[in-house]
Amino acid sequence: MYENSFPNKRYKHTLHFLRKHINTDESILDLGVENPFTKIMVKDGYSVKNTQGEDLDIDYSAVSNTNADVITAFEIFEHLLAPLNLLSNTKATKLVASIPLKLWFSPAYRSKTDKWDRHYHEFEDWQFDWLLEKAGWEIQDSKKWAHPVKKMGFRPFLRLFTPRYYIVYATRK
Repeated sequence: MYENSFPNKRYKHTLHFLRKHINTDESILDLGVENPFTKIMVKDGYSVKNTQGEDLDIDYSAVSNTNADVITAFEIFEHLLAPLNLLSNTKATKLVASIPLKLWFSPAYRSKTDKWDRHYHEFEDWQFDWLLEKAGWEIQDSKKWAHPVKKMGFRPFLRLFTPRYYIVYATRK
């Protein structure tokens, strides 16, 4: 997925936010298969277990059966059809999750070659907040940041200052 580009800025922001809210002695269940950011978290001292690539819309047993203190989900919920089910059915008491925000000047992302690499949801921040509230979470902190691209044009110009990512730290109500 990251053969020609590595999201260094996103990873830097995400790790800083994670460090701010989660101690390294807290166990983490990271939604999604092991990925480059999993390795960054482990290198930073976190104890991380990943889900195994199951369809989390249908089989969220890894989440409902986990003993992890924290669920992390970095750019996962936009791929799910029904994230409410998963978010409502966990014993974890802390959540750190990020999503790419809906961009009014860009269509929803859809890979034509990888059925897992598609966005069903293109959230606005208030929609994601509402989802978490309905699932029994209370947001304690959040942050947004832009993601400029090194291209010329109107949309790349808008990406210089339009927030692209939204990250939250939430606790169980």
